[in-house]
Amino acid sequence: MCGRARCTLRPDNIARACNLNTLPTQNIQMDRYRPSYNVSPGANLPVVRRGGGTEGEEAIVHCMKWGLVPSFTKKSEKPDHYKMFNARSESVCEKASFRRLVPKNRCLVAVEGFYEWKKDGSKKQPYYIHLKDGRPLVFAALFDSWANSEGEILYTCTILTTSSSSALQWLHDRMPVILGDKESTDAWLNGSSSSQFNTVLKPYEDPDLVWYPVTQAMGKPSFEGPECIKEIQLKNEQRPISKFFSTKGIKNEQGLSNEPVKSNLPQSLKEEPAIENSTGLPSSTVKGDHDSTCSRSVPQEESTWFTNLPKSLKQEPETEDKTGLPFPGDHDSKCDEEATKLPIKRDFEEFSADSKPNTDTVEKPSPVTKKGKLNKNAGDKQPTLFSYFGKS
Repeated sequence: MCGRARCTLRPDNIARACNLNTLPTQNIQMDRYRPSYNVSPGANLPVVRRGGGTEGEEAIVHCMKWGLVPSFTKKSEKPDHYKMFNARSESVCEKASFRRLVPKNRCLVAVEGFYEWKKDGSKKQPYYIHLKDGRPLVFAALFDSWANSEGEILYTCTILTTSSSSALQWLHDRMPVILGDKESTDAWLNGSSSSQFNTVLKPYEDPDLVWYPVTQAMGKPSFEGPECIKEIQLKNEQRPISKFFSTKGIKNEQGLSNEPVKSNLPQSLKEEPAIENSTGLPSSTVKGDHDSTCSRSVPQEESTWFTNLPKSLKQEPETEDKTGLPFPGDHDSKCDEEATKLPIKRDFEEFSADSKPNTDTVEKPSPVTKKGKLNKNAGDKQPTLFSYFGKS
């Protein structure tokens, strides 16, 4: 359907927009015409029709009310312009309200664009539809006249609609019949058979018809300024999900990229530092991978001392995990042999018992006695560690 339109054309450009600029033009009731960006049913709209004058055919630009009021409507009845502001082209030759108008009451309506609403649940978003190059749109229409109880004649019109084009099916299932060239406008105004009408009463499929969203405020007929056709950015528009992911790496929750950080450090600084053993000397991270340059830089005395170290000190220390325990499976078999040679707990207790002094038998030396001499009457017990120190 087509229920709102923009018509801000100058009166002298309306006949030219309908490809009738070669015919003489006559204006009727054009003083009622008010250009508007938001024309709604019940408003005055310029209509172009054929007229037969004394000097031949002419184009008549007639200002009519948008919203058909059939001539058989009761004179006492209040006209309702919203009841028939559109007529389905598929049944225009069948319904009584329009069938009698097709032979002689065909006309054209020229506008710069029209509005259509997209339903989204309980919300409706208006879109402004127009030609890309700014040319006026020409609609196929019908007109009629009706006289009220006071004898005043009222001219009204209706715009024909058809099924929506393939490009506009997402927006609405109906659209106005657009006559895109002079051949189609002449066929509608001058045709004499229904077969001629059927060739032009079809969806407009040319790609030069474009659209964009506009403010919802233009739903009010009183809102009719240039703001009606100002394009807006919809709040519910979302980017495709593929745009959230870049080819350079996915960001984690902290906003950090998973890409490895490249640095300009020298190769020697990027390498893992050598693990130091208990002697404070660095050992290679990999056995047998010792740098030859390092061995040249060590002085001869230090290198000799290093070579004379026990084999256990030159070996690479075991790598420890966070708990401080060596990894399972990495235990050296030589360590097991060395462990067997160490004194066990029982031997250590016997050794400590021998080294502990006997406070019951040992007497303190007298001040006159030389340091280290023991009393000969200490007893016949087994000499202790202190006796060895006393002899020395």
